[in-house]
Parts: sequence; structure tokens; C-alpha cells
Amino acid sequence: MISWIAPDSPFPPLETALTTPNGLLAAGGDLSPKCLIEAYRQGIFPWFNAGEPILWWSPNPRMVLFPNELKISHSLCKILHNSHYEIRIDSAFNQVMQACALPRKKETSTWIHSDILSAYTALHNMGIAHSIETWENGELSGGLYGIAQGKVFFGESMFFKTPNASKIAFVHLVKQLERWGFGMIDCQMKTAHLASLGAREITRIEFSQRLKQLVDATDQNKKWHFDYVWRK
Repeated sequence: MISWIAPDSPFPPLETALTTPNGLLAAGGDLSPKCLIEAYRQGIFPWFNAGEPILWWSPNPRMVLFPNELKISHSLCKILHNSHYEIRIDSAFNQVMQACALPRKKETSTWIHSDILSAYTALHNMGIAHSIETWENGELSGGLYGIAQGKVFFGESMFFKTPNASKIAFVHLVKQLERWGFGMIDCQMKTAHLASLGAREITRIEFSQRLKQLVDATDQNKKWHFDYVWRK
């Protein structure tokens, strides 16, 4: 059994999360900025389908990327040297979320529904949620969005319309976060795509310990401006 929480109620201890399904911790609550911020600061995130109760998760193990462990393949390195793309930050947050919400192959629904869109747009307007975008020939070709708290970036979802567009945005994000002293990027669950870029799994205990060390660090300016330029 999992806990049912009311709005403004505290989350249960992370160690009470289920092992099957992995990391399911609680249900209920709301998607207010206050609740979402508190959840992320504890390493908890919402994931549920439209029309269902809000479900809160803290999986074990946890997929993370430490910025200094970023892996860039030779082929991706060559793409990054090209000048046919432009990286923008927070210029099309809603477009990025809408693109991430499109069902993937063999899927008929998405967890990024209207309630999630509204909740994260509110965080974006507060300078907490950010989008990193790859533009090609004036068109949005890929990108990702997530939450920044202290020196941790919590990645939520990414998309691409042209090959490697999401990887390009991700690499530039990681390099910029490293310049700003961010210590960890939360990738939530394991995927081969993120593993190829250097992300790896750590235990929930280690994740929580690192999170506590980083989440109260001085925030970067609420309005992000990238100053990282890809160089050989």
C-alpha cells in the first residue's frame, strides 16, 4: 500500500516507496508550485495519466548524469562542430513541452497532459522550469525541459524532429551547467539514450545524500542566459 496525501501534507519517507512498480511512493496532493518544488527538493516527481490520481515517484536505483562524466561520441562531436544549428534557452518553453507530449512510436497516449503542461508552465514563469532548444533554419528541431533547484537540474523530457537534435541540446545544457557549478543532473529512469551520454544508475540513498548537499546551493539567476560555446 502507498500513502494518500492531502494538499500541504508532507510526503512519506522515501524508503517506503514500492519496489513494484519501482519507486511508487504516494498518491494525491496537488500540482501547485509549492508542492512540486518541495517534491523535487526531496527527489520526488509526479508521473500519472490524465484522469488518474496524481502519483509520486522515487525510483531505486536512480539514473543521473554527473556533468564531468558526459560522454560525447566521435560522430556526435563532429555534429557539434557544425554551425547549421542554434541553441536557445527558454525561448519556446510551451512548444518544447507540447513536442515532448506527442506520443512516441507504438504509444497512443502521453503523461504530459494539460494538468502537467499548466503546472510546469507556472514553474517556468517563476524562473524554475527551463527549456533548452535546438533550432535549425529557424525551426525548432529538438530540445528538452526540466527543473532547476540549487545546483541540481531535474530533466523531465526531451524530443527531436531531426536526428541528434535532442542530443545537441543536452550536450550544451550539460556543458553550461558544469560552468555554473551544477553537481548533478537527474535523469529519473534508465534509458539507453542517456546511458550513451554518460548517465548511470546510483542508489536512492546516494542520490538523496548528493541531493541534500546540492539543493540548497545558491541558485543560478532565475532568467537563464547561456554563455557556453562549443569548441574543439
